[in-house]
Amino acid sequence: MKTLNFIIIKLTFCLLAGILFSHFFIITLSDALYAAIGLVIIALIAYRHAARSLQKTIWFGLAIYTLMFTLGIVTYNTHNPKNHTHHYSNIKSSENTMSHAITLRIKERLKSTRYHNKYIVELLKINEKHVRGKILLNIQKDTITKRYKVDDVLLIHSEFEAIRSPLNPNQFNYKDYLEKQYIYHQLFTEHHSIFEISSLRKTIFGYADALRQTINKRLNTFDFKPEELAIINALILGQRQDMDRDMYTNYANAGAVHILAVSGLHVGIILMLLNFILKPLESLKRGNAIKVTNILLLLWSFAVVAGLSASVTRAVTMFSIVAIAMHLKRPTNIYNTLCISIFILLLVKPMFLFDVGFQMSYLAVFAIVSIQPLIYKLWQPKWKVTNYFWQICTVTLAAQLGVAPISLFYFHQFPGLFFISNLAIIPFLGLILGFGILVIVLSLLNSLPEVLANAYGSIISSMNYVVSWVSKQERFLITNISFEITHVIATYLFLLTAILVFKKFLFKRILFFLASIVIIQSVMIYTKNKYSSEAFIIFNKSRYSIFGKKQNNKLIIWHNLNRDAIRNESMISDYTVGNFITSIEYDSLYDVYKTPHKTLLVIDSLSVYKVSFKPDYILLRNSPRVNLKRVIDSLKPELIIADGSNYKSYIKRWKTTCLKEKLPFHQTNEKGAFVIK
Repeated sequence: MKTLNFIIIKLTFCLLAGILFSHFFIITLSDALYAAIGLVIIALIAYRHAARSLQKTIWFGLAIYTLMFTLGIVTYNTHNPKNHTHHYSNIKSSENTMSHAITLRIKERLKSTRYHNKYIVELLKINEKHVRGKILLNIQKDTITKRYKVDDVLLIHSEFEAIRSPLNPNQFNYKDYLEKQYIYHQLFTEHHSIFEISSLRKTIFGYADALRQTINKRLNTFDFKPEELAIINALILGQRQDMDRDMYTNYANAGAVHILAVSGLHVGIILMLLNFILKPLESLKRGNAIKVTNILLLLWSFAVVAGLSASVTRAVTMFSIVAIAMHLKRPTNIYNTLCISIFILLLVKPMFLFDVGFQMSYLAVFAIVSIQPLIYKLWQPKWKVTNYFWQICTVTLAAQLGVAPISLFYFHQFPGLFFISNLAIIPFLGLILGFGILVIVLSLLNSLPEVLANAYGSIISSMNYVVSWVSKQERFLITNISFEITHVIATYLFLLTAILVFKKFLFKRILFFLASIVIIQSVMIYTKNKYSSEAFIIFNKSRYSIFGKKQNNKLIIWHNLNRDAIRNESMISDYTVGNFITSIEYDSLYDVYKTPHKTLLVIDSLSVYKVSFKPDYILLRNSPRVNLKRVIDSLKPELIIADGSNYKSYIKRWKTTCLKEKLPFHQTNEKGAFVIK
């Protein structure tokens, strides 16, 4: 464990722990600042005492590590825009329900949905008050196909709307995802309600977006297919907004989705290309300094053009440190380099820590540098070609081992043929990337030969074909794998101890390895007990009714959908994966259900509710024409529930009745699925 002796690694762990702590526990910025100031004083006193006594003590180190932990808390709170007085959320709460005249600047274009063009925007003014903050803007699609550019300034009249939480259990939480990007509300508007405001101010992101648009216009003059252009935009320009969902799914199922995200693999190749191209500068006076300066400028220019995503920012930061070390001609410890880049990035943007791409990128690199040499030692081919492909195999396997636990946690699937797709692409990725940059440069100079463009398009199409073929081998794609955070921690602990034992067969390490196996078994037992329970779920489904009863690891579904629709329903698969369900049964709807400790009466469009018992809950579905007050008076239920199959006008009327009768009312299309445990 000599790696942990590096001071930057320890400091990075402390900073990371501070950010995590402040994310899960509320610590005010003022308290964190006072603590940091106190720790600085304690560290100085400890340092002076150690210097005078000429003896090593733990107090200075302890103060520094605690200070770094506190710095993580300060960094997290400092970057939280809600702690800034000019953030829009700090205006009077009574004003948030009103329609405002809002001036905003386009910051980023997102992938369009079926009904809206979506943007991340920066607020400039609310009415006449200067404000700050990011927000999600939804512009309804119509016959006007105009897409606004980055840095466009718009004036709209709209109300702030909360971003909705998922309406069914275990679904992707888009609200939480946006909050980690400091986006807390959204706006809805239409094209005819938007007024464009001329603005001379341009940001570097605006210039980068304009360059990307120019590149696409030039490339559109050639015979590139839409899917080829989408890959070029993703592979080189870091933009995936225009990528077809099916294509992205193919890459994900084939285990090659990392190719589409500009990351360390891409930036490493670009660094090697730049190092080769700029080598003649070394012959000049102070040529090494000029060369590394140009490399850094070009790398960060590429990062800006690629949108400064978490993956590209991480990669460029790391390889910038590598480039500087190459210039200084000093050997670099890869763990040091990685931790320095993590440290810098988290200081600049602490919420990177919760970005899936950021996590997977670093885990993949850590796995490659620690696991790949061990696998490679198992067999060292003498032939260069065989050795080259064996190295790619070992790198691919090591990276997959590194990201597999976190990938199972987020995506719940494992691509069994990732070897084939990576072996078919990675050896030629340098050629594809270098060729692509050449194509883009020549197109900007109006010097791109048609033959060259067609050849590059054919290469991209061939890559897409291989990925598509691999993704269609569904029997090798393992899906719906239940995996939670305790499994992730236990699995990484097992991997870490296995690596240590493999490196050096020591008694202490064997004990740690055996302990990790016991921990995995304990986690399995804990998970089995945790999900050994019963629950009745009234799911939210627009125009339909779906009920479920969970009995340990078995799920019974009652519904009124057709057979294919219910088996492909994502809300059911999400719940199945999230609750470790191993078997599902389907049945048609009934009028009465016995839930855990409660009785549920269902009143449908037939409006029949004469029963000989008093139900605890009443569910209204399929818009029954009933006098709800009379139903309440006669049956005296504890709660009224309305699912997604009802008309909104009916739900509104029922809600008013329940309010008058002082009876709880739950509508699934507003409050989400109703769960009885």
